[in-house]
Amino acid sequence: MVDQTEAGFVELQQALAGRYSIERELGRGGMGIVYLAREVSLDRPVALKLLPPALAGQAATRERFLQEARTAAKLSHPNIVPIFAVDEVDDFVFFAMAYIEGETLGERVRSRGPRAASEVARILREVSWALAYAHAQGVVHRDVKPDNILLEEGSGRALVADFGIASVAESAGGRADRVAGTAEFMSPEQARGGPVGASSDIYSLGIVGFYALAGSLPFEGSTAPAILGKHLSEPAPALVSVAPGVPTQLARTIDRCLAKEPENRFPNEEELAETLGQLVEQRRDVPAPLRSFIKRTGDIGTGGILLYFFLLFSASGTVASLLGSAVGYGLGTTIGYGVFFGGLSLAPLGITVNRVRRLLKSGFGREELLVAFRAEIERNREEGSFEYGHEPSKYEWSLRVLSVGGIVTAAVSLIAMFNSPSETLALTFSFGLLTGLGTGVPALTRIQKRHDLDGRLRSWLWRSRFGRWMFRLAGLGLKRLPQAGSATYRPTEIAIGLAADRLYDQLPRAARRSLRQLPDVVRKLENDAQRMRRRVDELTEVLGGLRADKRQSRSLQAALPESDVTERQQQLEDDLAAARDAAQDRLADAVAALETIRLGLLHMHAGGGSVESLTGDLEAAREVADDIDRLMDAQREVQKLIDG
Repeated sequence: MVDQTEAGFVELQQALAGRYSIERELGRGGMGIVYLAREVSLDRPVALKLLPPALAGQAATRERFLQEARTAAKLSHPNIVPIFAVDEVDDFVFFAMAYIEGETLGERVRSRGPRAASEVARILREVSWALAYAHAQGVVHRDVKPDNILLEEGSGRALVADFGIASVAESAGGRADRVAGTAEFMSPEQARGGPVGASSDIYSLGIVGFYALAGSLPFEGSTAPAILGKHLSEPAPALVSVAPGVPTQLARTIDRCLAKEPENRFPNEEELAETLGQLVEQRRDVPAPLRSFIKRTGDIGTGGILLYFFLLFSASGTVASLLGSAVGYGLGTTIGYGVFFGGLSLAPLGITVNRVRRLLKSGFGREELLVAFRAEIERNREEGSFEYGHEPSKYEWSLRVLSVGGIVTAAVSLIAMFNSPSETLALTFSFGLLTGLGTGVPALTRIQKRHDLDGRLRSWLWRSRFGRWMFRLAGLGLKRLPQAGSATYRPTEIAIGLAADRLYDQLPRAARRSLRQLPDVVRKLENDAQRMRRRVDELTEVLGGLRADKRQSRSLQAALPESDVTERQQQLEDDLAAARDAAQDRLADAVAALETIRLGLLHMHAGGGSVESLTGDLEAAREVADDIDRLMDAQREVQKLIDG
């Protein structure tokens, strides 16, 4: 709190008496001091930003400050802190803006650490909206940083403050102070003193996102010139290299904002906000009925399994004993086995059908379940990557080596014991088996956690013909199912594939029999499209981080002259870019082939298509799938360059 006996405070309060009653200081920086005050006439809290006396005494700076503040006061947007008044009284130059109860993004990160991806994506989208609106009015912020982004208490709404004020320091010869204060968030073109525009604010917003997600800055240094030099000469590190738990698409969005050349960033904030909006929609929570279904079908307690097996075994034994005395031992035993194996299959099947039926009654079908599985798998993959890393650690590699060594030792010992049994071989077998299992189980657990193999297997099961049949069986007798709407974002290939499934299921039986290969082709195209989508993401990520980590150049410099290193690195980047473009083209081909199949099915339903024409479409789709397989084989050579 400001010392209210300070001469400066007393003079300011005397000058503003009757208009504002100053309560306390909120903060200060190179561009001024911010006070919490009450506007007397309207009886409302406001924040007063006062131009530092040293700058207020310069006529040109004083006029520039007033001009910029008045321009910013014309901005009216839900994500911009409104300016109520711009004024000068005696030697004081200030403006009054709304007081936002809450904290800045910088304060939140400093006090609570890196923020969740969903929270950051929402905040960045709201700031993008504000910047887009301001740029449309001809106002460039020039000082986008976490401490200029206010987070409203309760709603969490992000509001941007201090539009255009930063340029005042530059016009006042106060550039050194300005750089020292916010050099970490300055774009390369702003750092070199060139003209700045919307693209500069996008770069700064990218650093804000990097900081909020990683808890650290991409460029740090002991002095402002050192930091600015890094902005000018060094590529920003890939976000996933310092924050591996961040979703790939969000990391790619941040990395694109941090491109050194303005033309390689987003062309405008509208497109950036749209991209962030898609990420926010993709990460909506899975509805409770779907979440419960996925959890209950995946988490089967060990105690429940043992109890069920015990009861089933007891029941089958009791039936065999009772019937054995009446109909004979052989027939009684056969019936007992029938009870046991029937219980193993029919009871779980009945439980699953009941759960599917409840899901259908809640308004969610197989399509929504598959989309929910995809969202859950992605969520689990991100959590696994954060906990265990993208790649196996040295500890995990040690577990794998010990596991394989133990199993091999046990196998060799077992084979040897068949030829010449001995106590030494028996002990070796036991030791190898215990070592293999003891290290293999935790190694497999880490693989499962990182890649969610269980979730992928269950997703495949519900996507298969078995899953389709289970939903048909569970839906018998349900005349009309309520529609719960879309559960979550669907990638294009999944949405088209599910639509094709519906249309195929509604065909006459004879047509389905003739087109019995169609579901398999659709599944293949869906999987290929997703492979290509992941491949595009991977190659884009590698391209973004190639120059940042400089691993390739360091490995080449040991054996090649510097000029050859540069040429080789450039060739590698060109190869990666070509591979990414080829994967993007194959992704488009796979989606187009799916769309062709869907349109063919629509024509058949409308009476204008035929089985023969759709069969031709399926053959063309198979060729697309074969092309994708060949592309993946060819790109393995590119992967060797990346790894090696």
